[in-house]
Amino acid sequence: MSSLRLIEAPSRDHYDEVVATLPYTSPLQAWGFGEARKTLGQEAHRFLIQKQGKTVGAVQILRKPLVAGFSLLYVPRGPVFENPDDLLDLPKAIRSFARATDLSVKIEPPNPIPSTDPQEQEIPEQLGIWKRAKTEQPEHTIAVDLRLGEDELLKNLHQMARRNVKTAQKLGTVAGRDENFEDFWHIFESTNERAKLGQYPKSYYTTMLNAMQGRHSEAYIVLARHEGKALAGGFFVAVGKGTYYLYGGSIRDDRLTPEGEPYKDVKAPTAFYWNAMLDAKRRGYEFFDFWGIPARLSEDKHSFGVFKMKENFGGFKLWYPAYEIDLNPLAPVVRKMLQARKRRINIKMRGTAEDVL
Repeated sequence: MSSLRLIEAPSRDHYDEVVATLPYTSPLQAWGFGEARKTLGQEAHRFLIQKQGKTVGAVQILRKPLVAGFSLLYVPRGPVFENPDDLLDLPKAIRSFARATDLSVKIEPPNPIPSTDPQEQEIPEQLGIWKRAKTEQPEHTIAVDLRLGEDELLKNLHQMARRNVKTAQKLGTVAGRDENFEDFWHIFESTNERAKLGQYPKSYYTTMLNAMQGRHSEAYIVLARHEGKALAGGFFVAVGKGTYYLYGGSIRDDRLTPEGEPYKDVKAPTAFYWNAMLDAKRRGYEFFDFWGIPARLSEDKHSFGVFKMKENFGGFKLWYPAYEIDLNPLAPVVRKMLQARKRRINIKMRGTAEDVL
Protein backbone atom coordinates (compact mmCIF):
# COMPACT_ATOMS: atom_id res chain seq x y z
CA MET A 1 0.00 0.00 0.00
CA SER A 2 1.49 3.35 -1.04
CA SER A 3 1.75 5.90 1.75
CA LEU A 4 -0.34 9.06 1.80
CA ARG A 5 0.99 12.58 2.34
CA LEU A 6 -0.81 15.67 3.61
CA ILE A 7 0.11 18.73 1.54
CA GLU A 8 -1.09 22.08 2.85
CA ALA A 9 -3.74 23.45 0.48
CA PRO A 10 -2.19 26.21 -1.69
CA SER A 11 -5.41 28.24 -1.91
CA ARG A 12 -9.10 28.16 -1.10
CA ASP A 13 -10.14 27.77 -4.74
CA HIS A 14 -7.73 24.90 -5.36
CA TYR A 15 -8.78 23.11 -2.19
CA ASP A 16 -12.53 23.60 -2.72
CA GLU A 17 -12.28 22.48 -6.34
CA VAL A 18 -10.83 19.16 -5.17
CA VAL A 19 -13.54 18.82 -2.51
CA ALA A 20 -16.30 19.62 -5.02
CA THR A 21 -15.16 17.22 -7.74
CA LEU A 22 -14.38 14.07 -5.75
CA PRO A 23 -17.09 11.38 -5.82
CA TYR A 24 -17.34 11.02 -2.02
CA THR A 25 -17.59 14.50 -0.58
CA SER A 26 -19.38 16.85 1.82
CA PRO A 27 -19.85 20.62 2.25
CA LEU A 28 -18.55 20.24 5.80
CA GLN A 29 -15.16 19.67 4.20
CA ALA A 30 -15.44 22.95 2.28
CA TRP A 31 -13.19 25.85 3.27
CA GLY A 32 -16.09 28.03 4.41
CA PHE A 33 -17.30 25.53 6.99
CA GLY A 34 -13.91 25.70 8.68
CA GLU A 35 -14.14 29.50 8.75
CA ALA A 36 -17.42 29.22 10.64
CA ARG A 37 -15.86 26.80 13.14
CA LYS A 38 -13.20 29.38 13.93
CA THR A 39 -15.93 31.46 15.60
CA LEU A 40 -16.21 28.60 18.13
CA GLY A 41 -12.52 28.83 18.97
CA GLN A 42 -11.48 25.90 16.79
CA GLU A 43 -8.56 25.79 14.35
CA ALA A 44 -9.13 24.75 10.72
CA HIS A 45 -6.35 23.05 8.76
CA ARG A 46 -6.85 22.10 5.10
CA PHE A 47 -4.74 19.61 3.22
CA LEU A 48 -4.65 17.87 -0.11
CA ILE A 49 -4.08 14.13 0.24
CA GLN A 50 -1.50 12.84 -2.19
CA LYS A 51 -0.34 9.38 -3.16
CA GLN A 52 2.60 8.86 -5.49
CA GLY A 53 2.49 12.55 -6.36
CA LYS A 54 -1.21 12.50 -7.35
CA THR A 55 -3.99 14.24 -5.42
CA VAL A 56 -6.43 11.52 -4.33
CA GLY A 57 -8.37 13.37 -1.64
CA ALA A 58 -8.68 16.34 0.68
CA VAL A 59 -9.16 16.77 4.38
CA GLN A 60 -10.18 19.64 6.64
CA ILE A 61 -9.01 18.89 10.18
CA LEU A 62 -10.50 20.88 13.04
CA ARG A 63 -8.52 21.17 16.24
CA LYS A 64 -10.98 21.52 19.13
CA PRO A 65 -9.38 22.90 22.30
CA LEU A 66 -9.92 21.32 25.72
CA VAL A 67 -8.71 22.33 29.17
CA ALA A 68 -5.07 22.06 30.23
CA GLY A 69 -3.82 22.61 26.69
CA PHE A 70 -5.18 19.35 25.28
CA SER A 71 -7.24 19.16 22.11
CA LEU A 72 -9.20 16.82 19.85
CA LEU A 73 -8.80 16.46 16.10
CA TYR A 74 -12.07 16.22 14.20
CA VAL A 75 -12.76 15.75 10.49
CA PRO A 76 -16.43 16.76 9.97
CA ARG A 77 -18.13 14.47 7.43
CA GLY A 78 -14.76 13.72 5.90
CA PRO A 79 -12.12 13.18 4.66
CA VAL A 80 -13.08 13.20 1.00
CA PHE A 81 -11.45 10.60 -1.21
CA GLU A 82 -11.38 9.36 -4.76
CA ASN A 83 -11.15 5.82 -3.31
CA PRO A 84 -12.55 5.32 0.24
CA ASP A 85 -10.15 2.40 0.75
CA ASP A 86 -7.38 4.97 1.14
CA LEU A 87 -8.78 5.69 4.60
CA LEU A 88 -6.87 2.66 5.81
CA ASP A 89 -3.59 4.38 4.99
CA LEU A 90 -4.51 7.77 6.46
CA PRO A 91 -3.53 7.35 10.16
CA LYS A 92 0.19 7.64 9.52
CA ALA A 93 -0.30 10.90 7.61
CA ILE A 94 -2.48 12.37 10.36
CA ARG A 95 0.00 11.37 13.05
CA SER A 96 2.62 13.37 11.19
CA PHE A 97 0.39 16.45 11.59
CA ALA A 98 -0.80 15.84 15.16
CA ARG A 99 0.73 17.45 18.23
CA ALA A 100 1.60 15.63 21.45
CA THR A 101 -1.39 17.37 23.08
CA ASP A 102 -3.90 16.04 20.49
CA LEU A 103 -5.70 13.22 22.31
CA SER A 104 -7.54 11.57 19.41
CA VAL A 105 -8.73 12.02 15.84
CA LYS A 106 -12.28 11.39 14.68
CA ILE A 107 -13.40 11.02 11.06
CA GLU A 108 -16.87 10.78 9.49
CA PRO A 109 -16.33 9.32 5.99
CA PRO A 110 -18.83 10.81 3.52
CA ASN A 111 -19.40 7.59 1.58
CA PRO A 112 -22.81 6.52 2.95
CA ILE A 113 -23.96 3.04 3.88
CA PRO A 114 -27.51 2.26 2.66
CA SER A 115 -29.84 1.56 5.56
CA THR A 116 -31.11 -1.98 5.99
CA ASP A 117 -33.08 -3.72 8.72
CA PRO A 118 -31.51 -4.37 11.14
CA GLN A 119 -29.15 -1.56 10.21
CA GLU A 120 -26.51 -2.09 12.86
CA GLN A 121 -25.37 -5.39 11.39
CA GLU A 122 -24.34 -3.69 8.16
CA ILE A 123 -21.99 -1.10 9.68
CA PRO A 124 -18.34 -2.14 10.16
CA GLU A 125 -17.07 -1.73 13.71
CA GLN A 126 -13.57 -1.15 12.38
CA LEU A 127 -11.88 0.17 9.24
CA GLY A 128 -8.32 -1.00 9.59
CA ILE A 129 -7.19 0.51 12.88
CA TRP A 130 -10.04 3.03 12.86
CA LYS A 131 -12.62 2.06 15.52
CA ARG A 132 -16.28 3.02 15.36
CA ALA A 133 -17.18 6.05 17.48
CA LYS A 134 -20.04 8.40 18.29
CA THR A 135 -20.67 10.87 15.49
CA GLU A 136 -20.81 14.62 15.94
CA GLN A 137 -22.94 15.10 12.83
CA PRO A 138 -26.18 13.10 12.46
CA GLU A 139 -25.30 9.47 11.83
CA HIS A 140 -28.59 8.60 10.14
CA THR A 141 -30.25 10.64 7.41
CA ILE A 142 -32.72 10.64 4.53
CA ALA A 143 -31.73 11.79 1.04
CA VAL A 144 -33.59 12.29 -2.24
CA ASP A 145 -32.27 11.65 -5.75
CA LEU A 146 -33.00 14.89 -7.59
CA ARG A 147 -32.11 13.38 -10.98
CA LEU A 148 -35.72 12.14 -11.12
CA GLY A 149 -38.24 14.23 -13.02
CA GLU A 150 -40.39 16.69 -11.09
CA ASP A 151 -43.52 14.61 -11.71
CA GLU A 152 -41.76 11.51 -10.40
CA LEU A 153 -40.52 13.36 -7.32
CA LEU A 154 -44.09 14.45 -6.60
CA LYS A 155 -45.34 10.92 -7.16
CA ASN A 156 -42.81 9.59 -4.64
CA LEU A 157 -44.19 11.83 -1.89
CA HIS A 158 -46.47 10.27 0.68
CA GLN A 159 -50.06 10.96 -0.35
CA MET A 160 -50.52 13.26 2.65
CA ALA A 161 -47.49 15.29 1.59
CA ARG A 162 -48.80 15.53 -1.98
CA ARG A 163 -52.12 16.72 -0.65
CA ASN A 164 -50.38 19.30 1.56
CA VAL A 165 -48.30 20.57 -1.37
CA LYS A 166 -51.50 21.28 -3.27
CA THR A 167 -53.21 22.79 -0.21
CA ALA A 168 -50.27 25.13 0.37
CA GLN A 169 -50.39 26.27 -3.24
CA LYS A 170 -54.16 26.79 -3.08
CA LEU A 171 -53.89 28.88 0.10
CA GLY A 172 -51.13 31.06 -1.35
CA THR A 173 -48.11 29.75 0.57
CA VAL A 174 -44.93 30.46 -1.34
CA ALA A 175 -41.38 29.25 -0.67
CA GLY A 176 -37.97 29.87 -2.15
CA ARG A 177 -34.53 31.28 -1.54
CA ASP A 178 -34.68 34.25 0.80
CA GLU A 179 -32.11 36.81 1.94
CA ASN A 180 -33.84 37.69 5.22
CA PHE A 181 -31.58 36.03 7.77
CA GLU A 182 -33.48 37.56 10.70
CA ASP A 183 -36.69 35.80 9.69
CA PHE A 184 -34.82 32.50 9.50
CA TRP A 185 -33.18 33.17 12.86
CA HIS A 186 -36.54 33.81 14.54
CA ILE A 187 -37.86 30.49 13.20
CA PHE A 188 -34.69 28.64 14.18
CA GLU A 189 -34.55 30.07 17.72
CA SER A 190 -38.25 29.46 18.30
CA THR A 191 -37.96 25.86 17.13
CA ASN A 192 -34.96 25.18 19.36
CA GLU A 193 -36.69 26.72 22.37
CA ARG A 194 -39.84 24.69 21.77
CA ALA A 195 -37.94 21.44 21.28
CA LYS A 196 -35.34 22.17 24.00
CA LEU A 197 -32.46 22.01 21.55
CA GLY A 198 -29.10 23.73 21.77
CA GLN A 199 -27.59 26.09 19.24
CA TYR A 200 -24.35 27.93 18.56
CA PRO A 201 -23.96 31.73 18.79
CA LYS A 202 -25.60 33.68 16.00
CA SER A 203 -22.20 34.69 14.60
CA TYR A 204 -21.49 31.04 13.77
CA TYR A 205 -24.41 30.89 11.31
CA THR A 206 -23.87 34.32 9.78
CA THR A 207 -20.19 33.53 9.28
CA MET A 208 -21.04 30.24 7.58
CA LEU A 209 -23.62 31.93 5.36
CA ASN A 210 -20.98 34.36 4.10
CA ALA A 211 -17.90 32.14 4.15
CA MET A 212 -19.46 29.30 2.16
CA GLN A 213 -20.02 31.58 -0.83
CA GLY A 214 -17.40 30.63 -3.39
CA ARG A 215 -16.80 29.19 -6.83
CA HIS A 216 -17.33 25.64 -5.60
CA SER A 217 -19.64 25.93 -2.58
CA GLU A 218 -22.53 27.98 -1.25
CA ALA A 219 -24.83 28.50 1.72
CA TYR A 220 -28.37 29.79 1.40
CA ILE A 221 -31.71 30.13 3.16
CA VAL A 222 -35.12 28.93 1.98
CA LEU A 223 -38.25 30.31 3.67
CA ALA A 224 -41.93 29.50 3.29
CA ARG A 225 -44.15 32.56 3.60
CA HIS A 226 -47.87 33.20 3.70
CA GLU A 227 -48.99 36.77 3.03
CA GLY A 228 -45.41 37.82 3.70
CA LYS A 229 -45.05 36.13 7.09
CA ALA A 230 -42.21 33.56 7.32
CA LEU A 231 -43.56 30.40 8.94
CA ALA A 232 -40.98 27.71 8.10
CA GLY A 233 -37.50 27.60 6.68
CA GLY A 234 -34.01 26.24 6.68
CA PHE A 235 -30.32 26.86 6.20
CA PHE A 236 -28.52 24.90 3.46
CA VAL A 237 -24.90 24.28 2.51
CA ALA A 238 -23.93 22.82 -0.84
CA VAL A 239 -20.87 21.57 -2.65
CA GLY A 240 -20.40 19.55 -5.81
CA LYS A 241 -23.62 17.77 -6.76
CA GLY A 242 -25.30 17.84 -3.35
CA THR A 243 -27.12 20.24 -1.06
CA TYR A 244 -27.66 19.64 2.65
CA TYR A 245 -30.33 21.00 5.01
CA LEU A 246 -28.43 21.70 8.24
CA TYR A 247 -30.69 23.91 10.36
CA GLY A 248 -34.27 25.10 10.41
CA GLY A 249 -37.75 24.61 11.72
CA SER A 250 -41.16 26.22 11.81
CA ILE A 251 -43.25 28.45 14.04
CA ARG A 252 -46.89 28.37 15.03
CA ASP A 253 -49.06 30.71 13.04
CA ASP A 254 -50.62 32.97 15.66
CA ARG A 255 -52.18 35.43 13.22
CA LEU A 256 -55.87 36.25 13.17
CA THR A 257 -58.01 37.05 10.15
CA PRO A 258 -59.77 40.45 9.91
CA GLU A 259 -62.77 38.62 11.39
CA GLY A 260 -60.72 37.64 14.43
CA GLU A 261 -60.49 33.98 13.50
CA PRO A 262 -57.27 31.92 13.43
CA TYR A 263 -55.79 31.32 9.99
CA LYS A 264 -56.20 27.95 8.38
CA ASP A 265 -53.12 25.73 8.45
CA VAL A 266 -51.29 26.88 5.32
CA LYS A 267 -48.92 23.85 5.33
CA ALA A 268 -45.78 25.97 5.46
CA PRO A 269 -43.34 23.16 6.44
CA THR A 270 -44.47 21.05 3.48
CA ALA A 271 -44.16 24.02 1.13
CA PHE A 272 -40.68 24.68 2.50
CA TYR A 273 -39.36 21.15 1.93
CA TRP A 274 -40.97 20.69 -1.46
CA ASN A 275 -39.82 24.02 -2.87
CA ALA A 276 -36.33 23.59 -1.40
CA MET A 277 -36.08 20.33 -3.34
CA LEU A 278 -37.32 21.95 -6.54
CA ASP A 279 -34.95 24.90 -6.12
CA ALA A 280 -32.00 22.54 -5.73
CA LYS A 281 -33.04 20.48 -8.74
CA ARG A 282 -33.42 23.54 -10.97
CA ARG A 283 -29.92 24.69 -9.99
CA GLY A 284 -28.40 21.39 -11.04
CA TYR A 285 -27.99 19.62 -7.72
CA GLU A 286 -28.52 15.86 -7.88
CA PHE A 287 -28.54 14.96 -4.18
CA PHE A 288 -30.74 16.46 -1.43
CA ASP A 289 -29.80 15.51 2.14
CA PHE A 290 -32.44 16.11 4.84
CA TRP A 291 -29.64 15.91 7.46
CA GLY A 292 -30.60 13.94 10.46
CA ILE A 293 -33.24 11.48 11.57
CA PRO A 294 -33.22 9.29 14.68
CA ALA A 295 -31.39 5.99 14.32
CA ARG A 296 -33.85 4.46 16.78
CA LEU A 297 -37.40 5.76 16.74
CA SER A 298 -39.21 6.83 19.87
CA GLU A 299 -42.61 8.47 19.55
CA ASP A 300 -42.15 10.56 22.68
CA LYS A 301 -39.11 12.39 21.28
CA HIS A 302 -39.19 15.63 19.26
CA SER A 303 -37.08 13.92 16.61
CA PHE A 304 -39.87 11.44 15.84
CA GLY A 305 -42.11 14.14 14.37
CA VAL A 306 -39.17 15.52 12.39
CA PHE A 307 -38.46 12.04 11.05
CA LYS A 308 -42.07 11.45 9.96
CA MET A 309 -42.10 14.80 8.16
CA LYS A 310 -38.87 14.08 6.28
CA GLU A 311 -39.91 10.51 5.50
CA ASN A 312 -42.96 11.84 3.65
CA PHE A 313 -40.72 13.20 0.88
CA GLY A 314 -39.83 9.86 -0.63
CA GLY A 315 -36.13 9.61 0.12
CA PHE A 316 -33.85 6.73 1.03
CA LYS A 317 -32.19 6.21 4.42
CA LEU A 318 -28.42 6.32 4.83
CA TRP A 319 -25.86 5.83 7.59
CA TYR A 320 -22.72 7.93 8.02
CA PRO A 321 -20.82 6.25 10.89
CA ALA A 322 -17.81 7.82 12.60
CA TYR A 323 -14.45 6.26 13.43
CA GLU A 324 -11.58 7.36 15.63
CA ILE A 325 -8.03 6.60 16.71
CA ASP A 326 -6.51 7.47 20.06
CA LEU A 327 -3.28 9.44 19.80
CA ASN A 328 -2.59 9.82 23.53
CA PRO A 329 -3.01 7.40 26.49
CA LEU A 330 -5.25 9.98 28.20
CA ALA A 331 -7.83 9.82 25.40
CA PRO A 332 -10.14 7.16 26.98
CA VAL A 333 -10.27 9.04 30.29
CA VAL A 334 -11.07 12.38 28.66
CA ARG A 335 -13.66 10.71 26.40
CA LYS A 336 -15.56 9.40 29.44
CA MET A 337 -15.45 12.86 31.03
CA LEU A 338 -16.82 14.49 27.88
CA GLN A 339 -19.60 11.89 27.60
CA ALA A 340 -20.56 12.48 31.23
CA ARG A 341 -20.68 16.23 30.62
CA LYS A 342 -22.87 15.72 27.58
CA ARG A 343 -25.29 13.58 29.59
CA ARG A 344 -25.53 16.30 32.25
CA ILE A 345 -26.27 18.93 29.59
CA ASN A 346 -28.97 16.73 28.02
CA ILE A 347 -30.61 16.16 31.40
CA LYS A 348 -30.54 19.87 32.20
CA MET A 349 -31.97 20.91 28.81
CA ARG A 350 -34.49 18.16 28.11
CA GLY A 351 -34.77 16.00 31.21
CA THR A 352 -33.17 12.99 29.54
CA ALA A 353 -29.62 11.76 29.13
CA GLU A 354 -30.32 10.66 25.56
CA ASP A 355 -29.16 12.63 22.52
CA VAL A 356 -31.72 14.23 20.22
CA LEU A 357 -31.09 11.85 17.30
